[in-house]
Amino acid sequence: MINYKEEIANSISNTVKIQKDVIEQYIEIPPDNKMGDYAFPCFRLAKDLKKAPNIIAEEIKSKIEIDSNYIQEVQIQGGYLNFFVNKEQFIKAVLEEIDKKKEEFGSSDMGNGRNIVIDYSAPNIAKPFHIGHLRSTVIGGALYKIYKFLGYNVIGINHLGDYGTQFGKLIEGYKRWGNEYNLDNNPIEELTKIYVRINELCKNDEDVLQECRNNFKMLEEGDSYCLEIWDKFRNLSLKEFENIYKLLDSEFDSWNGEAFYTDRMPEVIDLLKKNGKLIESQGAKVVDLKEKDMPPCLIIKSNGSSTYATRDLAAILYRARTYDFEKAIYVTSYEQVLHFKQVFEVAKYLNLDSKYSNGLIHVPFGMVLLKTGKMSTREGNIVKLEDLLNESITRVKEIIDEKNPNMIEKEKTAKIIGIGAVIFNDLSNSRIKDEIFDWDTVLNFQGETGPYIQYIYVRTKSVLENAGYIPALSSVNTKELLDDESIQIIKLLNSFSDRVKLAADKNEPSIIARFLIDLAQSYSKFYNEHKIIGEDKNVQDARLYLTYASGIVLKLGASLLGMKMPNRM
Repeated sequence: MINYKEEIANSISNTVKIQKDVIEQYIEIPPDNKMGDYAFPCFRLAKDLKKAPNIIAEEIKSKIEIDSNYIQEVQIQGGYLNFFVNKEQFIKAVLEEIDKKKEEFGSSDMGNGRNIVIDYSAPNIAKPFHIGHLRSTVIGGALYKIYKFLGYNVIGINHLGDYGTQFGKLIEGYKRWGNEYNLDNNPIEELTKIYVRINELCKNDEDVLQECRNNFKMLEEGDSYCLEIWDKFRNLSLKEFENIYKLLDSEFDSWNGEAFYTDRMPEVIDLLKKNGKLIESQGAKVVDLKEKDMPPCLIIKSNGSSTYATRDLAAILYRARTYDFEKAIYVTSYEQVLHFKQVFEVAKYLNLDSKYSNGLIHVPFGMVLLKTGKMSTREGNIVKLEDLLNESITRVKEIIDEKNPNMIEKEKTAKIIGIGAVIFNDLSNSRIKDEIFDWDTVLNFQGETGPYIQYIYVRTKSVLENAGYIPALSSVNTKELLDDESIQIIKLLNSFSDRVKLAADKNEPSIIARFLIDLAQSYSKFYNEHKIIGEDKNVQDARLYLTYASGIVLKLGASLLGMKMPNRM
């Protein structure tokens, strides 16, 4: 398929002798069709060419050579060059590409032979998998699918929080009150009660807190009793996590959590010592980051135990050697921005090739908030993710019972819509924004939501079922798709590949979510403005094929976000 941006950029580059790639990144799609299909803002060249944008526009227009098979007209408006494509040729090229690639439309081999590690989800063992973990799970899962779609070899890692001082606390609580709690029934719930209880005691008794710290030190040193309890907590937690990942259809290539790096941390400490970066501070060992305007990075606590940073540094060493990554992406909340800045800086002292330290990327996101505020496991103020997902499914069932009680596959449909609604709600806005979870928004079938996207997709299927066939592309007369509504859909379909690449470039799945909203709304407008099944077979075939193409891309885009599409609603 013709890359119109590339063609335009190449023509401008030949005229002004500025690199094509520089030109291409500035080419825009105007908000109004009357302003052209593509536009180049000439003020971007004003500094280099030392001329006013309108003069640059005039000079380029007078000299530019454009293939009239693809570009029909070039106009000047202010300092902009507006390009109008040959609409029939454009429609034909886009639909031919969809017809050829189907579910691979928009994919790429740009990542061929390149490895990307994505560290996401990472719930804490022995704590509830609450809606605060949802964001890392679905953002990371979407990035995993997006990068794979672009041809990368992606390794998804669930870096479980299965180590740290909190286990010293749990061990201490279990020692004191373990016989009061039945871990065979609702184990995570019971462990949470122990955790909340021991935290309350630690607040009021420094000696108890010290005992907790000692427990973790003993765990690191291989104490058999502490290891036995830790292993029990881990296995009970993983069993519960499996239910949630099954609901979200999440899979990982590695489950190596923090504990996996226990015997790999000494190498980190040794390297930092040899490179003269590990210094003593109040009995602890740290790396001074004053020159980088950051507080010191704590490597070894005063009691000799390790930290999150030590384990993350050991993981970087292991992943570089095991996966030879181009990028190692960490999907966590923005509360950990400083932590990862420190860790990435210290990683430069581990004698790794600079390509690895340069490939470390933190992808932060905002918090999921309840209407009552932030959640806290210590305070016992949480919403379990499994409960929330099941609640969403139940609410959708109730809506189906009210609107379409005789629907077949009711259970399956309710699950697809309920889970999809939660995923899309999380991914539909910029990841850095805090999200206030509100059922009225999540399950709105008319707004910019997952159920709305699914509803429009089901509409495309219904239209094709009513027609009884999908026309062959060879029978489609592109002249029947020159109306504004059809052209708008074609433009969006054509932009899909660019949107996917941009989502990967910015590690921002909401770019694809926004695309799906735009496409769904455009198809809805097309559907309302034009009779699809009618007396004129030429018109009908063209509009049916556009419906078919829209459905393919809606389903494809949703799958990159981790959403499934129902067959009916």
